[in-house]
Amino acid sequence: MSDRRRSLAFITVLVAVVLEVVDTTIVNTAIPLIRTSLNASPAAMQWIVAGYLLALGSLLLLGGRLGDALGHSRVFLIGVAGFVITSLLCGLARDPQELVIARLLQGASGAIMAPQSMAIIQLLYTPLERVKQLAYFGVILGLAAILGPIVGGILIELNLLGLGWRLIFLINLPIGLFAITLGWFVLPDAETKAELRIDPIGALVFCGAFGVLLYGLIEGSEKGWRPELLALMVIGILLAAFGWARAKRRLAAQLPTIVRPDLFRIGTFRWATAASFGFSAGSIGFLLVFAVALQTGLGLTPLETALVHIPFGAGVMLGVGFIVPRLLPRIGKKLPTAGGSLMLAATVAVMLLIRGGNGGNAILLLVLMLAGVGMGCLQGPLGPIVVAEVPRELAGTASATFRTSQQVGGALGIALVGGAYFALGGTIEPALQGLLPAALVVACLLALAVVSVSLLPARLFAHED
Repeated sequence: MSDRRRSLAFITVLVAVVLEVVDTTIVNTAIPLIRTSLNASPAAMQWIVAGYLLALGSLLLLGGRLGDALGHSRVFLIGVAGFVITSLLCGLARDPQELVIARLLQGASGAIMAPQSMAIIQLLYTPLERVKQLAYFGVILGLAAILGPIVGGILIELNLLGLGWRLIFLINLPIGLFAITLGWFVLPDAETKAELRIDPIGALVFCGAFGVLLYGLIEGSEKGWRPELLALMVIGILLAAFGWARAKRRLAAQLPTIVRPDLFRIGTFRWATAASFGFSAGSIGFLLVFAVALQTGLGLTPLETALVHIPFGAGVMLGVGFIVPRLLPRIGKKLPTAGGSLMLAATVAVMLLIRGGNGGNAILLLVLMLAGVGMGCLQGPLGPIVVAEVPRELAGTASATFRTSQQVGGALGIALVGGAYFALGGTIEPALQGLLPAALVVACLLALAVVSVSLLPARLFAHED
C-alpha cells in the first residue's frame, strides 16, 4: 500500500472509532431534554446511557473473533454501517422504549466495529511505525470521550432544522457514510483469516447476567427494592458465576471461550483490570449525574453545561499529555495512586459544590480541572500496564477483556450512581438532593480503583523507590 492510502485508511478507522467513543458520553448533556421530549422516567434515562455500554462491553470479544474469522476490513465496514443505521433509529425514536432499544443495537454495532481498529492498524504499519500511530490513536480516543458532552451541548444549541437533541445521533450519518465510502477504497483487503472459533453461548450468558443485574439495580432505584427485583439481581450474579465456571472448563478442554480466566492469575492484569472497572464505573456515573444536575438542578442550558465541562477536559489532557510521561518513569505506581485519590476527592467536591448551588464559578472550575488531572494520571498508565506481563499470544484477548471491563463497569456505574441520585431526590426540582448519596457511591467506586492500583507489583516500575 502507498503511504497515501495507508494514511487514508488510518483516518477511516480513527473517524469511525471516534464516533463509537463519543457516543458513550455525548448523550449526557441531552438527557434532561430527552426526558422532557419523550416523557422518560429516571429508569429510562439510565438505560439510554447504560444500555449502549452494556451491549458494547458484552459483545466486544465476540466482535473481535468475528474479525479474525471473516476479515477485519469487511467486519469493520459492516459494523460502521450498522452504527449508521442504529444512529438513525436513535434520532427517529418516538418514545423512551424505542430509544433504549436503538441504543442497545447501536452498542452492539460498536462492538462489531471497534475491535477491528487495532487489527487494521497492525495490517497497515510495521511494529516500529505502529508505536507512533497508536500513540495518536490513544490520545485522540481519550479526548473524544471527554469532548462528548461538550460536542453534545454545542449541537443541541445549534438546533439545526429544529432537530434539538436528535442531532447528537443524526450527526453520525454523514460522518459514518464518509467512513464507509472512504474505507471501501482504502482499507487493506489481503488478510489471513483464522478459523471461526467463537463461544456465542458464553457471550449470551455474560450479556444476560449483566443485563439482568443492571435491570434490577435501575428498576429498584425507581420502584423500590421489591422481592422480584432482588431475585433478578441474585440471578444475574449466579449467571455470571456460571459463565465463569463454564469458561474455566472450556479453557481446560481447549475449547473456545469468550473470556480467559487464566489471565486473571497474572497480578498486573488482575489489578489493572479491577482499577479500570472501578475508574470507569465512578467516572461515567459522575459525568451523567454532573450534566443532569447542572441542567435540572441549577437551570443551566445544554451549551452552558458543555462549557463547564471544558476545565475537566483540559485537566485530563494535562494529566495524560504532560504529567504521566514525565513522572510515571520516576515514581511508578505512586502516580496513578495519587491521581486516583485526587480524582476521588475532586469529583466528590464538585458534586457537593453543585449541591450548594455553585453552577460554574472559579472555585468549581478549578476543582473540575483538578478532577481531570487526577483522571488523566489514573487512566493514562492503565492501558500499557494491563498487558505488561501478559504472554504475547494473549495480548489481543487481554486488551479486549480490559476494554470490556471498562464498558461493563461504565454501565454498572450508571446504574449505581444514577440509581443513588434518582432514588433520593434527583427527579425533584431543583434536583440537587440526590447528589450527596451519588457522591458517596462515586467515592466508593473510585476507591476501588485506587486500592487496585496500589496493589500493582512494584517490579513494573524500574525507577520506583
